[in-house]
Amino acid sequence: MGRSVAETAAGDPGFHLKAGVDRTAPIAGFAAWGERLEEFLASGVVVIDFSDRAGTLEAARACAARGAALVSGTTGLLEGDEEALRAAAGRVAVLRAANFSLGVLALRRAISAALTMLPTWDIEIVERHHRNKQDSPSGTALQLARESAAVRGYPESALRHGRVGHLGTRAAKEVGIHAVRGGSWVGDHTVLLAGPGEWVELRHVAQDRTAFAHGALAAARFVSSAGPGFYTLDDVTKAVAT
Repeated sequence: MGRSVAETAAGDPGFHLKAGVDRTAPIAGFAAWGERLEEFLASGVVVIDFSDRAGTLEAARACAARGAALVSGTTGLLEGDEEALRAAAGRVAVLRAANFSLGVLALRRAISAALTMLPTWDIEIVERHHRNKQDSPSGTALQLARESAAVRGYPESALRHGRVGHLGTRAAKEVGIHAVRGGSWVGDHTVLLAGPGEWVELRHVAQDRTAFAHGALAAARFVSSAGPGFYTLDDVTKAVAT
């Protein structure tokens, strides 16, 4: 994702790529690169983080210490990690999203509307990603499932990750999540709403990573002038609308 963000930002005169940080290799498109984030930070800088759990925690600590805003899209975080991001948001602007695609944001809103109209229909989520993705299910699938459960008033325990064995009749208050891994799928999320005699499929497909890069840059533009706080992509679209 770092390379995709860099390539997309390079074509936008509103952005200046100060540096890239990678522990394995230089990142094309940056004037400088290094292995330690902190050496490039200062007030007015925005860090866009697509790394791993350790990298995200380091970014949150360093940004809070140096006054830099943070946009984080790393998935596979634990509950305590989210709290670390919120703690950093007490000092700087932090925007967190499991998926930066504006199309996925539209999907989330469409799902909420559909669930309101179809309050008893079953919910199943199927996500497809490339064979090298480290976490399953995807952060986006979990977000869709949790938001769907919240609309219905279901507890967190209502999320069922796959099905194996003789389980009997499907529970009414359940959200199924199924992860598919293979090939080079960038990101494919389908939400199936099944009722008596009919069903509805809501689907988003990312064709390449620029779908996420444009959203990440929109988020960076937003936090560059936002005060300390914890934000989501919804805040970006609200700001654009006003």
